[in-house]
Amino acid sequence: MDKLVITVTVDSSMSYPANPLNPPIHDTDAFAAEYIRAVNVGAGIVHIHGVHELEQEMQADGRRLSRVDIGGWADLQRKIVDGCHPVMQFGIASARFEEKVALMDLHPDMMSIAFNAHDEHFQPDKTYPANEIYASHPRSELEAYSRAALERGVKVEVESFHTGAYWNMQYVADRGALSEPIWTTIFLGWPGGTWTPPTPQGLMYMVERLPPNIKINWSASVMDPPTHWQMLNMAILLGGHVRVGWEDNPYLPDGALATTNAVLVEKVVRMARELGREVATPDEARQIIIGSEAGVPATLTHH
Repeated sequence: MDKLVITVTVDSSMSYPANPLNPPIHDTDAFAAEYIRAVNVGAGIVHIHGVHELEQEMQADGRRLSRVDIGGWADLQRKIVDGCHPVMQFGIASARFEEKVALMDLHPDMMSIAFNAHDEHFQPDKTYPANEIYASHPRSELEAYSRAALERGVKVEVESFHTGAYWNMQYVADRGALSEPIWTTIFLGWPGGTWTPPTPQGLMYMVERLPPNIKINWSASVMDPPTHWQMLNMAILLGGHVRVGWEDNPYLPDGALATTNAVLVEKVVRMARELGREVATPDEARQIIIGSEAGVPATLTHH
């Protein structure tokens, strides 16, 4: 069993907007400090959002997505790398194609691409209006995303909210646009029309149906505070990897708000070691992500 790769994702502005500790979206100093602290205690991958803003209304193309500030992303990326050397994973799969490709030109190690439709509804605090995201992602777009990443030496993180994402993964891989081992994150409990239940049965269903003829590393993201820690414990036991942070769940098992993302990472580190599984350093995480296949993105070896 590989060492455990921990991904940390800090920005809860869309998922938990009432979190009083989440920095303002333009405060790249504060976000960078959060990521650096998390890496220093055990995170191997940083899933960053950078400076972004959710569109207020459905657009003429039938999508409601996020717009990104490329300069703000570059600024946050630089500040994190100045303080530590994690695997840099650019998030905001909910951005438009042209902006995602422009972000790839900043040469992150990884880029998150949703291989199923976006249909998300974030409103854990009913006193805040719901943040909703909508977009379909045709297979032609997924293949184009993946080829753009290959051309730029960026590893795709396949976001899988249900098993339809696996069908699309196989489709794109069969066309030579995804390099093995593929990295996929399984999303459980994320509210909206692509929801998969955050239960042992839900996780087993997703894991058992991963394409058998492709080398795949999988990680679990659970957006459901009541079951979050139990599900991550199960993912660790099954040999998967895990994602934590304010975006997914800002609460500790006793319901207290985590004062920093580092506290959440430390909790996972303790869980893993109690289960007899060591935690991967950023360099070890790179080796797990790269595997032994030729043609894997070179950026993962350049830190």
